Amino acid sequence: MSFKIGDLVTRNSYNNDVVFKIKDIKDNKIILMGIDVRLYADALDSDLSIYNNQLEEDDESLSDRLSNYLNLNRDEYFYLPGRILHIDGDEEYLNRCLKFYNKANINAYGLHVDEIDMPNKIERLLDEIRPDILIITGHDAYYAKRGNKEDIESYKNTFNFIKTVQQARHYEKSHDKLIIIAGACQSNYEALIRAGATFASSPKRVNIHALDPAIIAVSISLSDKAKDINLLEILDKTKYGSSGIGGVITKGTMYTGYPR
Repeated sequence: MSFKIGDLVTRNSYNNDVVFKIKDIKDNKIILMGIDVRLYADALDSDLSIYNNQLEEDDESLSDRLSNYLNLNRDEYFYLPGRILHIDGDEEYLNRCLKFYNKANINAYGLHVDEIDMPNKIERLLDEIRPDILIITGHDAYYAKRGNKEDIESYKNTFNFIKTVQQARHYEKSHDKLIIIAGACQSNYEALIRAGATFASSPKRVNIHALDPAIIAVSISLSDKAKDINLLEILDKTKYGSSGIGGVITKGTMYTGYPR
Protein backbone atom coordinates (compact mmCIF):
# COMPACT_ATOMS: atom_id res chain seq x y z
CA MET A 1 0.00 0.00 0.00
CA SER A 2 1.20 3.50 -0.80
CA PHE A 3 1.14 6.02 2.07
CA LYS A 4 1.57 9.79 2.03
CA ILE A 5 2.31 12.48 4.61
CA GLY A 6 -0.84 13.35 6.55
CA ASP A 7 -2.46 9.91 6.33
CA LEU A 8 -4.01 8.52 9.52
CA VAL A 9 -2.67 5.04 10.26
CA THR A 10 -2.30 2.36 12.94
CA ARG A 11 0.42 -0.24 13.53
CA ASN A 12 -0.55 -3.88 13.01
CA SER A 13 2.23 -5.13 15.30
CA TYR A 14 0.69 -3.19 18.20
CA ASN A 15 -2.85 -4.43 17.55
CA ASN A 16 -3.74 -1.08 15.95
CA ASP A 17 -4.09 0.46 19.42
CA VAL A 18 -2.95 4.04 18.65
CA VAL A 19 -3.94 6.32 15.78
CA PHE A 20 -0.98 8.17 14.21
CA LYS A 21 -0.52 10.82 11.55
CA ILE A 22 2.32 10.32 9.10
CA LYS A 23 4.76 13.20 9.65
CA ASP A 24 7.52 12.18 7.25
CA ILE A 25 8.65 9.37 4.96
CA LYS A 26 12.36 8.57 4.78
CA ASP A 27 13.27 5.78 2.41
CA ASN A 28 11.54 2.71 3.84
CA LYS A 29 10.87 4.25 7.26
CA ILE A 30 7.67 6.15 8.05
CA ILE A 31 7.76 8.72 10.89
CA LEU A 32 4.58 8.80 12.97
CA MET A 33 3.05 11.25 15.46
CA GLY A 34 0.20 10.23 17.75
CA ILE A 35 -3.05 12.06 17.05
CA ASP A 36 -4.11 12.14 20.69
CA VAL A 37 -1.16 10.67 22.59
CA ARG A 38 2.24 12.30 23.09
CA LEU A 39 4.13 9.62 21.20
CA TYR A 40 6.48 9.64 18.22
CA ALA A 41 7.29 6.35 16.52
CA ASP A 42 8.55 4.93 13.26
CA ALA A 43 7.41 1.92 11.27
CA LEU A 44 7.79 0.14 7.99
CA ASP A 45 4.96 0.62 5.51
CA SER A 46 4.23 -3.12 5.67
CA ASP A 47 3.25 -2.72 9.35
CA LEU A 48 0.72 0.08 8.77
CA SER A 49 -2.99 0.15 8.05
CA ILE A 50 -5.06 3.17 7.03
CA TYR A 51 -7.39 4.35 9.80
CA ASN A 52 -10.89 5.10 8.48
CA ASN A 53 -12.97 5.12 11.67
CA GLN A 54 -14.11 8.07 13.76
CA LEU A 55 -11.49 9.49 16.11
CA GLU A 56 -11.90 9.08 19.86
CA GLU A 57 -12.91 11.70 22.42
CA ASP A 58 -12.28 15.23 21.13
CA ASP A 59 -10.81 18.22 22.96
CA GLU A 60 -14.26 19.68 23.59
CA SER A 61 -15.46 16.63 25.51
CA LEU A 62 -12.25 16.57 27.55
CA SER A 63 -12.81 20.18 28.59
CA ASP A 64 -16.28 19.18 29.80
CA ARG A 65 -14.57 17.13 32.51
CA LEU A 66 -13.50 20.41 34.14
CA SER A 67 -17.01 21.86 34.43
CA ASN A 68 -16.86 21.96 38.25
CA TYR A 69 -13.75 24.17 38.00
CA LEU A 70 -15.00 26.35 35.14
CA ASN A 71 -18.47 27.10 36.52
CA LEU A 72 -17.50 29.76 39.04
CA ASN A 73 -19.89 32.12 40.86
CA ARG A 74 -19.23 35.34 38.95
CA ASP A 75 -22.27 37.27 40.20
CA GLU A 76 -20.48 38.74 43.22
CA TYR A 77 -16.90 37.41 43.18
CA PHE A 78 -13.97 37.84 40.82
CA TYR A 79 -11.13 35.39 40.31
CA LEU A 80 -7.42 35.51 39.53
CA PRO A 81 -6.38 32.06 38.26
CA GLY A 82 -2.76 30.97 38.41
CA ARG A 83 -0.52 31.85 35.49
CA ILE A 84 0.77 28.99 33.32
CA LEU A 85 4.04 28.62 31.41
CA HIS A 86 3.83 25.69 28.99
CA ILE A 87 6.95 24.57 27.16
CA ASP A 88 6.39 21.77 24.68
CA GLY A 89 8.53 19.71 22.36
CA ASP A 90 5.63 19.48 19.89
CA GLU A 91 4.21 22.61 18.31
CA GLU A 92 0.90 21.02 17.24
CA TYR A 93 0.17 19.74 20.73
CA LEU A 94 1.21 23.10 22.19
CA ASN A 95 -1.31 24.94 20.02
CA ARG A 96 -4.07 22.54 21.10
CA CYS A 97 -3.21 23.21 24.74
CA LEU A 98 -3.15 26.99 24.23
CA LYS A 99 -6.68 26.83 22.78
CA PHE A 100 -7.68 24.80 25.82
CA TYR A 101 -6.32 27.46 28.20
CA ASN A 102 -7.97 30.23 26.22
CA LYS A 103 -11.36 28.56 26.52
CA ALA A 104 -10.87 28.37 30.29
CA ASN A 105 -9.97 32.11 30.40
CA ILE A 106 -6.56 31.38 31.91
CA ASN A 107 -3.45 33.49 31.39
CA ALA A 108 -1.06 31.03 29.71
CA TYR A 109 2.21 31.45 27.83
CA GLY A 110 3.35 28.72 25.46
CA LEU A 111 6.67 28.10 23.75
CA HIS A 112 7.80 25.33 21.41
CA VAL A 113 11.24 24.12 22.54
CA ASP A 114 13.02 20.93 21.50
CA GLU A 115 13.35 18.63 24.51
CA ILE A 116 17.15 18.65 24.37
CA ASP A 117 17.19 22.48 24.60
CA MET A 118 14.76 22.78 27.52
CA PRO A 119 17.31 22.61 30.39
CA ASN A 120 19.31 25.52 28.98
CA LYS A 121 16.31 27.79 28.45
CA ILE A 122 14.08 27.16 31.44
CA GLU A 123 15.56 29.59 34.00
CA ARG A 124 15.43 32.53 31.59
CA LEU A 125 11.80 31.73 30.78
CA LEU A 126 10.87 31.43 34.46
CA ASP A 127 12.51 34.76 35.21
CA GLU A 128 10.67 36.40 32.31
CA ILE A 129 7.18 34.93 32.80
CA ARG A 130 7.10 34.29 36.59
CA PRO A 131 4.45 31.56 36.34
CA ASP A 132 2.58 29.80 39.14
CA ILE A 133 2.42 26.58 37.11
CA LEU A 134 5.10 25.19 34.77
CA ILE A 135 4.49 22.44 32.20
CA ILE A 136 7.48 20.59 30.74
CA THR A 137 6.31 18.15 28.09
CA GLY A 138 6.69 16.95 24.53
CA HIS A 139 7.50 13.41 23.45
CA ASP A 140 8.96 10.46 25.29
CA ALA A 141 9.02 6.67 25.05
CA TYR A 142 10.13 3.73 27.17
CA TYR A 143 12.30 1.25 25.28
CA ALA A 144 11.79 -1.99 27.22
CA LYS A 145 14.49 -3.81 25.22
CA ARG A 146 17.21 -1.42 26.44
CA GLY A 147 16.94 -2.28 30.14
CA ASN A 148 14.68 -1.93 33.16
CA LYS A 149 12.23 0.84 34.06
CA GLU A 150 14.70 2.53 36.44
CA ASP A 151 17.39 3.00 33.79
CA ILE A 152 17.15 6.54 32.38
CA GLU A 153 18.91 5.33 29.23
CA SER A 154 15.78 3.29 28.49
CA TYR A 155 13.78 6.48 27.77
CA LYS A 156 13.73 8.80 24.77
CA ASN A 157 13.50 12.16 26.61
CA THR A 158 13.06 11.54 30.35
CA PHE A 159 16.66 12.69 30.98
CA ASN A 160 15.97 16.05 29.30
CA PHE A 161 12.78 16.47 31.33
CA ILE A 162 14.65 15.61 34.57
CA LYS A 163 17.37 18.19 33.90
CA THR A 164 14.73 20.82 33.12
CA VAL A 165 12.82 20.08 36.34
CA GLN A 166 16.04 20.28 38.34
CA GLN A 167 16.87 23.67 36.83
CA ALA A 168 13.35 24.89 37.59
CA ARG A 169 13.61 23.68 41.19
CA HIS A 170 16.94 25.45 41.52
CA TYR A 171 15.05 28.60 40.55
CA GLU A 172 12.14 27.96 42.96
CA LYS A 173 12.33 25.20 45.57
CA SER A 174 8.78 25.47 46.97
CA HIS A 175 6.08 23.29 45.37
CA ASP A 176 3.46 25.76 46.61
CA LYS A 177 5.14 28.67 44.80
CA LEU A 178 5.90 26.81 41.57
CA ILE A 179 3.91 23.75 40.58
CA ILE A 180 5.74 21.67 37.97
CA ILE A 181 3.97 19.22 35.66
CA ALA A 182 6.52 17.15 33.73
CA GLY A 183 6.75 14.26 31.32
CA ALA A 184 5.08 12.76 28.28
CA CYS A 185 4.17 9.27 27.05
CA GLN A 186 5.79 6.48 29.10
CA SER A 187 8.16 8.84 30.98
CA ASN A 188 9.94 7.72 34.17
CA TYR A 189 7.45 8.99 36.74
CA GLU A 190 9.52 8.20 39.84
CA ALA A 191 12.63 9.93 38.52
CA LEU A 192 10.69 13.08 37.61
CA ILE A 193 9.05 13.25 41.06
CA ARG A 194 12.46 12.79 42.71
CA ALA A 195 13.85 15.60 40.53
CA GLY A 196 11.21 17.97 41.92
CA ALA A 197 8.11 17.66 39.75
CA THR A 198 4.78 18.14 41.51
CA PHE A 199 3.00 16.04 38.89
CA ALA A 200 4.61 13.66 36.42
CA SER A 201 3.94 10.91 33.92
CA SER A 202 3.74 7.99 33.68
CA PRO A 203 3.27 5.74 36.77
CA LYS A 204 2.31 2.72 34.65
CA ARG A 205 4.51 3.73 31.68
CA VAL A 206 1.42 4.18 29.53
CA ASN A 207 0.76 6.80 26.88
CA ILE A 208 -0.85 10.08 27.94
CA HIS A 209 -3.27 12.26 26.02
CA ALA A 210 -1.97 15.43 24.38
CA LEU A 211 -4.12 17.51 26.75
CA ASP A 212 -3.46 15.62 29.99
CA PRO A 213 -0.77 18.05 31.27
CA ALA A 214 -3.09 20.96 30.40
CA ILE A 215 -6.01 19.34 32.24
CA ILE A 216 -3.87 19.13 35.39
CA ALA A 217 -2.70 22.73 34.94
CA VAL A 218 -6.19 24.16 34.44
CA SER A 219 -7.52 22.26 37.46
CA ILE A 220 -4.80 23.72 39.69
CA SER A 221 -5.01 27.18 38.14
CA LEU A 222 -8.70 27.29 39.07
CA SER A 223 -8.28 25.79 42.57
CA ASP A 224 -8.37 27.99 45.68
CA LYS A 225 -4.92 29.18 46.77
CA ALA A 226 -5.87 28.82 50.44
CA LYS A 227 -6.86 25.16 50.17
CA ASP A 228 -5.21 21.85 49.38
CA ILE A 229 -6.12 20.46 45.97
CA ASN A 230 -8.25 17.34 45.66
CA LEU A 231 -5.46 15.18 44.22
CA LEU A 232 -7.51 12.10 43.30
CA GLU A 233 -10.26 14.17 41.71
CA ILE A 234 -7.78 16.11 39.56
CA LEU A 235 -5.98 12.96 38.38
CA ASP A 236 -9.34 11.43 37.50
CA LYS A 237 -10.01 14.34 35.10
CA THR A 238 -7.21 13.17 32.79
CA LYS A 239 -7.75 10.69 29.99
CA TYR A 240 -5.95 7.76 31.64
CA GLY A 241 -6.20 8.74 35.31
CA SER A 242 -3.51 7.73 37.78
CA SER A 243 -2.05 5.21 35.33
CA GLY A 244 -0.91 8.12 33.16
CA ILE A 245 -0.13 10.89 35.68
CA GLY A 246 0.52 11.03 39.41
CA GLY A 247 1.55 13.75 41.84
CA VAL A 248 1.64 15.21 45.32
CA ILE A 249 -0.91 17.25 47.26
CA THR A 250 -0.26 20.99 47.12
CA LYS A 251 -2.26 24.22 47.24
CA GLY A 252 -4.26 25.69 44.38
CA THR A 253 -3.12 28.90 42.70
CA MET A 254 -6.32 30.98 42.32
CA TYR A 255 -7.14 34.08 44.33
CA THR A 256 -10.80 34.93 44.94
CA GLY A 257 -11.87 38.57 45.31
CA TYR A 258 -14.99 40.47 46.39
CA PRO A 259 -16.92 42.46 45.24
CA ARG A 260 -16.91 41.86 41.52
